[in-house]
Amino acid sequence: MKVITPSLLVFLLLLSGCGGGDSSNQEPAPIADPQPVPAPPPIAVEPPTRAQAAQLLNQGSFGPRTSDIDNVVALGIEGWIDSQINAPSSSHAQGVNNARLIEGVSDNQTVSRERRIETWWEIALQGEDQLRQRVAFALSEILVVSENSVFNEDTLGIALYYDILVNHAFGNYRDLLEDITLSPIMGLYLSMLGNQAPDNTLNIRPDENFARESMQLFSIGLVELNLDGTLRLDENGLAIPTYNQDIIENYARVYTGWNFAGANEQTFTQFSRNYNSRAPMQPIQAFHDTNAKTLLNNTFVPQGQTAEQDLAIALDSLFNHQNVAPFMSKQLIQKLVTSNPTPAYVERVARVFNDDGNGVRGNLAAVVKALLMDEEARNGAELQPNTFGKLREPILVATHLWRAFDGESPDGVFSLGFPEFFFNQAPLAAPSVFNFFSPDFTPQGIISDQGLVAPEFQIATDTFLARTSNFLSFSIFAGHNQIENQTDDRILIDLSTELALADDPEELISHLDILLMAGQMSDEMRDILFAEYTRTLTFAPVDRITNLLFLIMSSPQYAIQK
Repeated sequence: MKVITPSLLVFLLLLSGCGGGDSSNQEPAPIADPQPVPAPPPIAVEPPTRAQAAQLLNQGSFGPRTSDIDNVVALGIEGWIDSQINAPSSSHAQGVNNARLIEGVSDNQTVSRERRIETWWEIALQGEDQLRQRVAFALSEILVVSENSVFNEDTLGIALYYDILVNHAFGNYRDLLEDITLSPIMGLYLSMLGNQAPDNTLNIRPDENFARESMQLFSIGLVELNLDGTLRLDENGLAIPTYNQDIIENYARVYTGWNFAGANEQTFTQFSRNYNSRAPMQPIQAFHDTNAKTLLNNTFVPQGQTAEQDLAIALDSLFNHQNVAPFMSKQLIQKLVTSNPTPAYVERVARVFNDDGNGVRGNLAAVVKALLMDEEARNGAELQPNTFGKLREPILVATHLWRAFDGESPDGVFSLGFPEFFFNQAPLAAPSVFNFFSPDFTPQGIISDQGLVAPEFQIATDTFLARTSNFLSFSIFAGHNQIENQTDDRILIDLSTELALADDPEELISHLDILLMAGQMSDEMRDILFAEYTRTLTFAPVDRITNLLFLIMSSPQYAIQK
């Protein structure tokens, strides 16, 4: 008797399935399904330490609170970022409108500038959408409009522009670019609104202001870049300009015919009659240049098109330019994480700008997530201890103080309507379209000698360093709620948590190290603080603690966010 081995049986079964062997209609015996292979166990992800959580919040919020640190530890870094991306957005225009209703201002009027700034403080200090608002603030220093313009009293219009940045902070950059372009506030600021087609008989030439700045500042910059943000050079080793005067003039002709919503041919030049900052600009075709135009990368705009068609091609040409990803990615990194990112860091983020992993270009949520989760963002202080970090913007020092110690106002209003007096900056109040400071600014000396930049140092003048220090002194020593008989409009900090640690200096300093310096305090600084705290042993506990806070927040180590 011939023995059929298992391998022979398999061969016969396969053969019968191919038409060989027995020619009867008998079905082959079924082969049992293989046992499922168990999935590998998930890779354990260690929760962030409290120091790591605080560092993330320094970069992605207006300053960590103890509860925020707890939340990041619980959710993990990626989980917190995802939760923030999905959080509902807070509206600055709504805050201004609420103030208008409270003050009984009529519908065609607005409220004072202080109400807009108070709304900004309220959202920065108490808003739950911290990452969105922090990114919007960064965008406000890149896609600049300023109240120092003809619309300086239109606080609602300015707040509506800020809300464009808020609403698109995690949207698509192409949509953001279009909405700021059609904002009447931007139209007024860079004089695209009311721009007319050329007419030699009337000596009319299209205004070039927005055409120039939309390239230089809002999208591609002055020179061609590699994906890692470094300069592309020609055969002579020189930087390659991204555009020339002809390109500026052609874009200027694209941006013609746009005016306030509700304007028409008869009222096109009647500024005061048409004024409307609450709706996007609309085109009046009679004032649009319909001739052919040549834009960046030889993008051709055919003649005879509408203003909307020309605008779509122009914005697409900016959005799809090879410079946009490194240009925007590097600036966002500088605003949130570090002034001197390595080219490799810039390239990693720029690649996400070009493709978020799903074939989408310009996904800002993916870009922000990539730049915050990057190895350099998370471990840069250890990887590049001598170059990683950035000078804290002075207004963000204030938000950090008030968030860390639960700043509140008895009357519910954060009354610091002119922060530029202390900080040399205020939201949407830059001296020009070039912001308060340039991303390329480098102070003379050791920083410039190393080829590094330190943008925020441009506003760190002797005067304002002293004023910011005075602000900290007043807000810490006289601004805590242990002092009685405060006026209702004071912003008060709560030191109850710190007072509970007053008899344990080691624990108190460790607590403040996490809350204010993300656990990066040097041993030397810790020793100095411990000695000073010991020296003030006869002081009241609250005075010892406020002295400690001021020493930390006015120190050089605190000044640099790492």
